[in-house]
Amino acid sequence: MTSTRHFALIPAAGVGARMGADCPKQYLPLAGKLMMMHVLDTFASSPLIEHTFVVVSAEDGYIRDALASAGHLEKRVSVLFNGGETRHQSVLNGLKAVREQVADDDWILVHDAARPGLTVELLERLVSALREDAVGGLLALPVVDTLKRSDGFGRVAQTVAREALWAAQTPQMFRYALLRHALEQAAAVTDEASAVEALGLRPRLVEGSPRNFKVTLPHDVSLAELHLKGNS
Repeated sequence: MTSTRHFALIPAAGVGARMGADCPKQYLPLAGKLMMMHVLDTFASSPLIEHTFVVVSAEDGYIRDALASAGHLEKRVSVLFNGGETRHQSVLNGLKAVREQVADDDWILVHDAARPGLTVELLERLVSALREDAVGGLLALPVVDTLKRSDGFGRVAQTVAREALWAAQTPQMFRYALLRHALEQAAAVTDEASAVEALGLRPRLVEGSPRNFKVTLPHDVSLAELHLKGNS
């Protein structure tokens, strides 16, 4: 009986408007190489990952040049030029495109191209925790700050209890058939776990790391460089 495999799927069709850069943020230079290359190198370095698929827009003019100088990734990474307008659409389009290469029970690890702080150790932690799980799950961090809900006018309307609250990270890891079904059934969602939750299932939370944060705003770049250069 063939054991299940693990595939990475990187939705990277976004333009990163909040970054205000001249190119999509995943192609910004960061600690010596492009941001997305940190992600691809991490997955390529893990013996747990069978292959990595990157989903970009049909008009993407950066990915070929980015990979041209990375010969070590030639057999480890495939590019899919069928990204959608949303993350939801890009992931679903990617799943459909790899149908012939991935079995229903194989695991898909969906990861943000703008989370360059992912490590092989975090991948191992996630895969190990979910190996026998019937649903799947995601890396996440327990919320430690006091949370305030705004009234919409810059004032506090309510303090929100932080107990049992977690901040979602990626990868989010589910079996191919379940994830595709969940995304096909869901309305617009901002992460894969939300789609799985909508089926009435409860994904498992696996503790991640502060270094695995999402680069969203300009000042995030400097923080990401500190983590990457310090390997913290």
